[in-house]
Amino acid sequence: MPTILIVEDEETLREQLSQNLTIEGYDILTAADGQEGLDMARAEQPDLIVLDLMLPRLDGLSVCRMIRRDSQVPIIMLSARGMEMDKITGLETGADDYVVKPFGMGELLARVKANLRREASQVAARNPTVIESDDLKIDLIARRSWLNDVEQHLTQKEFGLLVELMRNKGVVLSRDLLLAQVWGDDYIGNSHTVDVHIRWLREKIEENPSKPTRITTVRGVGYRFEH
Repeated sequence: MPTILIVEDEETLREQLSQNLTIEGYDILTAADGQEGLDMARAEQPDLIVLDLMLPRLDGLSVCRMIRRDSQVPIIMLSARGMEMDKITGLETGADDYVVKPFGMGELLARVKANLRREASQVAARNPTVIESDDLKIDLIARRSWLNDVEQHLTQKEFGLLVELMRNKGVVLSRDLLLAQVWGDDYIGNSHTVDVHIRWLREKIEENPSKPTRITTVRGVGYRFEH
């Protein structure tokens, strides 16, 4: 289950949030001031942060701003300040959501779930399980590939090479890099192995393997996936 960090100096509210989120099945971390919350966010890398605006040692806006320097973790800001400008300031600082105190626990739980769902979908978009390029498609989970909707039966190494090349479309990948990524750092052999498998791969996905247009050779360097 996701881990949620609660940064709230009011002990009663902190305990209520912790208890209710625990009941929902989340793993909970708590901090009673801004500096502790910032340190915990950096060390523990939670999946979501519930962050109070008014905190001892370091205020919530400062904590949010510092977290945003190196993390896109969802942040729900809590505040007794309900003016529109206060909400705008919180959101512009980097918060994903803004909840005004007092609030119903059901509302907060719904917002937590919504923000976690949104983050999960964004992560999935950044790390797709299916990669497509023109009429060529690969499924990273099923380890299957199709050309013009016809499945291509690739060997494990051929599939690994195609994945690395398609993930880095337009980028030249050296033979040594491909060898390390597909065969592993402990492989005992030379880069000629890559050339042989690239030739076999071209025979399965190129219209004319002798004049490849998808996987091109960059002389003296390696290979590049074009389309």
